[in-house]
Amino acid sequence: MATKKATSEAAEKPAPKAKTEKVTEEERVPKGAAAKKSTGKPAKEGDVAAADAKTSTKGPSKALGKPVTPSKDLAEIVGAEPLPRTAVVSKMWDYIRKHELQNPADKREILADDKLKVIFGKDKATMFELNKLLSSHLA
Repeated sequence: MATKKATSEAAEKPAPKAKTEKVTEEERVPKGAAAKKSTGKPAKEGDVAAADAKTSTKGPSKALGKPVTPSKDLAEIVGAEPLPRTAVVSKMWDYIRKHELQNPADKREILADDKLKVIFGKDKATMFELNKLLSSHLA
C-alpha cells in the first residue's frame, strides 16, 4: 500500500510556471528606487511643498560646516581665513599631493616636510590620524 501512495504523489507534479511578459522600459523602476504607491488621488501642491520642506531641513552636520580659525602654523598651509573643517582637510590634502608627501609604497602614510612636522609633531602620520592631529591647530 505504501508503494501505491508514493507513486500517486509523484504523479501529482506541480504545474509549470507561466512565462512572464517582458517589462517595457517605461514600466521598469530604476534600481534603488522604491515603487510609488498610488492612492488614486492627484497630489496637491500643498502636499508637495510640505514634503519638500521636510526634506530640506535635514542636511550636513552644522559642526562640520562651522568655520574654524587655523593656528599660525597651519595658516601657512591652508590660509589664515576661517574655514569649515572639511575645507581645511581638503586644503591639507591638496598641499600633500602638490608636494608629493605621500609614501609611494604606502599611500596611506604622509611623510612630513618642515611645515607639516610642526603640525604633526613627528616625521610621519597616517591619513587616519590627520583629523586628530589637525584638531589641536583649529580654534
